[in-house]
Amino acid sequence: MYMLKRLVLLGLTGILLFTGWFLYHVNTAVHIPVAPYEFSIKSGSNLRSVASQLANAGVLPDAWSFILLSRVMGHASSLKAGDYKLSENTSPLRLLEYITEGDINQSEIKFIEGRTFRQMRKTLNEHPSIQHDTAKLSDQDILQLIGARETVAEGLFFPDTYYFVQGSSDTEILKQAYRVMQNNLASAWATATRDLPLENSYQALILASIIEKETGKDADRVTIAGVFINRLRSGMLLQTDPTIIYGLGEKFDGNLRKKDLQTDHEYNTYTRPGLPPTPISMPGLASIQAALNPAKTDALYFVAKGNGESHFSSNLPDHNRAVAKYQKRYK
Repeated sequence: MYMLKRLVLLGLTGILLFTGWFLYHVNTAVHIPVAPYEFSIKSGSNLRSVASQLANAGVLPDAWSFILLSRVMGHASSLKAGDYKLSENTSPLRLLEYITEGDINQSEIKFIEGRTFRQMRKTLNEHPSIQHDTAKLSDQDILQLIGARETVAEGLFFPDTYYFVQGSSDTEILKQAYRVMQNNLASAWATATRDLPLENSYQALILASIIEKETGKDADRVTIAGVFINRLRSGMLLQTDPTIIYGLGEKFDGNLRKKDLQTDHEYNTYTRPGLPPTPISMPGLASIQAALNPAKTDALYFVAKGNGESHFSSNLPDHNRAVAKYQKRYK
């Protein structure tokens, strides 16, 4: 009986001593290798690999105590992938809080409204913080990889700023941009003006991409949309230069000539009625909403004033006078 009490007492003393030492250990700052010290936790990393990574770098005194601390605190599965920066010496306890609260340094990439998918891919391929898994793939291969139903990539990705952890795959960024576009397009289609001459949301996306390229000033966007809707309703040719420029591709030298307007191809809206077969750019949300909720106008024509604004006309003689006026002023 005496021996049992002695063993219990020794055990309790050992637990108290270990607890005291452990609390001191996890609250004592460790000297970081350099200041500031930057490190990354990759997506899918488990507690043991992260603890070993930080211990090997000298950020932690050892791996096992950090693993124990994480489990005691209930954070064994709460580590957040990301890029981190330590500006000063820190304790294991503070470090655990830091990498479970998600206070991370994220990289970002921005896709601009009106840019093409080719330009978007160039932006992706040139970003130093991205893992370039799609660099050698065709556009069609990329669409299959991200699970897209469409066969042409143009216009399917939403222009926005996307945040990601350093070393993330460009595939994940493309998937996210595709999902955002699908969601925005579906929401806009659900609230569209009735009786539009558009058969489906993809045609709305095509029209939005043209509106994006034609709009110089935001205030004109819905009226430009109204002009194109009026033309589609009446069977008029859209006669929009950006579609021809898109069809020319790398052949376009910055100067659109009369022969370019007369040479027939699937993107020439001067020779072919209706919409072109695909979008010609990445439209932003404002252009998507304008395509599906255009201004009620009798305008059938517009011409750029040279200051970003457009002049609208409801008949050809007025339009011709506006063209002569603004082209002369522009020259």
